[in-house]
Amino acid sequence: MNPVQFYKCLADDTRLRTLLLIAYEGELCVCELTAALGLSQPKISRHLALLRSADLLQDRRQGQWVFYRINPALSDWTKNILQDTLQANQQFIAKDLRNLFQMGERPERASLCC
Repeated sequence: MNPVQFYKCLADDTRLRTLLLIAYEGELCVCELTAALGLSQPKISRHLALLRSADLLQDRRQGQWVFYRINPALSDWTKNILQDTLQANQQFIAKDLRNLFQMGERPERASLCC
């Protein structure tokens, strides 16, 4: 990944919070991100599309839901930066996590192993 593109993605508050929430949870859908961040679905979807086009995220469809996760093919340096940022700055997404955990009716996830 191009480091300039990577850091431009991280420079936006919504994209950074989205990436950190997904890194924390493993995967999230648009409705969960909308509840966590308190933003509209179109705004969240625009940011997710940009993160997908930068190859930072992958998505998978499960019925009516589309789940997003950190791209496992990312280089080690990008994964390390995301994990280090998450570990050192959990207070940055603490409010978002509270909102997410208070969300009712979170979608069920099928097992990723099979």
